Amino acid sequence: MIAADPYAAAPWWKGAVIYQLYPRSFADSNGDGIGDLKGATARLDYVASLGCDAVWVSPFFTSPMKDFGYDVADYRGVDPIFGTLADFDALVARAHALGLKVMIDQVYSHTSDQHEWFVQSRTSRDNARADWYVWADPKPDGSPPNNWQSVFGGPSWTWDARREQYYHHGFLKQQPQLNVHLPAVQDALLDVARFWLDRGVDGFRLDALNFAMHDPELTDNPPVANPVKRTRPFDYQQHIRSQSHAGLPKFIERIRALFDEYSDRFTLAEVGGEQSAREMKAFTAGETHLNSAYGFDFLYAVALTPEVVRATIAEWPGGAGEGWPSWAFSNHDAPRFASRWWSEETRGTLVRVALLLLACLRGNVILYQGEELGLPQADVPFEALQDPEALTNWPQTLGRDGARTPLPWTGAADGGFGSDEPWLPIDPKHLPMNIAAQERDPGSILNWTRRVIALRHQHDALRSGGIALADADARLIAFVRTGSGEALLCLFNLGDTPIDAPIVAGREVVEQVGELAGSFIGARSAVVVKWS
Repeated sequence: MIAADPYAAAPWWKGAVIYQLYPRSFADSNGDGIGDLKGATARLDYVASLGCDAVWVSPFFTSPMKDFGYDVADYRGVDPIFGTLADFDALVARAHALGLKVMIDQVYSHTSDQHEWFVQSRTSRDNARADWYVWADPKPDGSPPNNWQSVFGGPSWTWDARREQYYHHGFLKQQPQLNVHLPAVQDALLDVARFWLDRGVDGFRLDALNFAMHDPELTDNPPVANPVKRTRPFDYQQHIRSQSHAGLPKFIERIRALFDEYSDRFTLAEVGGEQSAREMKAFTAGETHLNSAYGFDFLYAVALTPEVVRATIAEWPGGAGEGWPSWAFSNHDAPRFASRWWSEETRGTLVRVALLLLACLRGNVILYQGEELGLPQADVPFEALQDPEALTNWPQTLGRDGARTPLPWTGAADGGFGSDEPWLPIDPKHLPMNIAAQERDPGSILNWTRRVIALRHQHDALRSGGIALADADARLIAFVRTGSGEALLCLFNLGDTPIDAPIVAGREVVEQVGELAGSFIGARSAVVVKWS
């Protein structure tokens, strides 16, 4: 009797390549300067051509756009700037016709202050939704209830004169924190989840999930001991009281139970912060929690080094009961990796090395729009900034706008985006890197991206197999991927000098970037070889 192949039975999401589509900046169908759902739908064949398994559509919900859609005013509505619910249904239908799964964001830690739940909650202390948000009395001197700080700067408490209380917000004051401890709030959020699942959505990215439950005693956060330079009051604290309460995994179990009523669906938690590795594992452990968690190990890394990669691999060895990680090098909240890690002089080859590395890691690959072109961070002048974080902390941090500028489809002045006056300006240095030009160039980064995604799909060892660090020169990133009777040795040299790696000599090359001469891996080079 022939044993079943465990890799053939793996769910679609295990090892998937997921393309993050930021709708404001993907494609504008009506010329108003803001990308929309119709524009995205018309361009989905491009995403499919990359070889991606799924598209994650960042928020398009009804919102006052104080935080560009992460301040949700109606969980079931599509904001008019993006289109209609029918437009979303059309996007799902087109994606499925192209063989793409569709994921969307769900924001369960907070809403907009214009959401009907909060509008009612703030009217009095005894209305039907009075305790749906985190309210607290002031201290005797009128100051906030504790020392908690918001991500975007300053105390995470805002005074509301109607209730004569403070409400908590982990982000902007226009994003009041839901009281997810309350069963009624959990029920309402699960009803929202069911609404989108019933419309054919294949998965959720659960935004800022570790912010969703606080310490009901409102105990102060302790300070961080590390005396490094900080740009926000938020960075001075260990956020062990204001988030990630021990009750959160129980709510996660309810989310998973709902998803188990549907077939082939996927849950992905966004988990950032100093406790992210521990929380990722708690949120994904066993068969009753989420499928995967979205790690920040690389998004937070100021440099891509062998030490960073080895430490990340070591955190997720694939033990019994361990969840499945997902990795991204950039996203809408983090500067593009091409600029964050390398200068203009060296990034050309190293972007290719990094994309091959991402394709070889154990876990899901999340590719942020524009990474497949090698786009660097855009320069956005102060007068054009839109991001509230950038405006609050400028010039100490330049914020997130530089990663959110429109995707350059062509070399035209508007980048083929669809508007002469987009919501963020197109950086002129992006125009020569446009999609149309790279499509015509067999050696482009775009076509290299297609190549490494295809490589991942061709080898179960890369898509959903095991991983183990390999014994090699410490200056190299070296690991072995195993699966379906195959083992692949993956070696990456990010440095400026060749490195001797005898373990690679004489082996069959599966893929490479840069120079490989005998056992010497050239500077800024990478190679994948058959190990067995």
